[in-house]
Amino acid sequence: MTKQERATFVINTLKEKYPTIPIPLHHKDAYTLLIAVLLSAQCTDVRVNQITPILFAKADNPYDMVKMSVDEIAAIIRPCGLSPMKSKGIYGLSKILIEKYEGVVPQSFEALESFPAVGHKTASVVMSQAFGVAAFPVDTHIHRLMYRWNLSNGKSVQQTEKDAKRLFPESVWNDLHLQMIWYGREYSPARGWKLEDDIITKTIGRSIVLKEYYKKNPVRL
Repeated sequence: MTKQERATFVINTLKEKYPTIPIPLHHKDAYTLLIAVLLSAQCTDVRVNQITPILFAKADNPYDMVKMSVDEIAAIIRPCGLSPMKSKGIYGLSKILIEKYEGVVPQSFEALESFPAVGHKTASVVMSQAFGVAAFPVDTHIHRLMYRWNLSNGKSVQQTEKDAKRLFPESVWNDLHLQMIWYGREYSPARGWKLEDDIITKTIGRSIVLKEYYKKNPVRL
């Protein structure tokens, strides 16, 4: 298969497997999504979804958030890891939202990426999932799959994002990045990977990845 044929195979297979696509992080609006995505850095979505209800019961908008101190926020979000940095970011961006945007999350990559503790991936998730703007946020699952499927060289998440945007039509970006996340978790994880369950990698996978897999998991006849 050519690279473009592999990309088309991915689109069609994932569309069949995930015709409806739940958003992994629980939220009710752009602000709560922004906070949840910020918290998800180096933390599982499961853990974030356990902590955000506690945080949002106290503050689910920037005005209530700045009534708490950075230390109070940190104490709540500590199970998500990196709480000193994340709590300062949550407090800081909430203050900026009030002072500069009347408490409303702006629909702009540039504005979002200017907030403390908000990088390009976080901004891309918010733009895609909250505002429906075409974006292709690359997390560890997508980065791994794009390499396994010989669609990117795996050198950096930045390069993976460029390759994904070049290969896949913009019209599918918002659905496809979520479908890839779910597929990566369910069928092609980093650990406990069973190639026989992973139809996409088995069909179009990078040869060196397949060789390494069979080297570690020899076929028994």
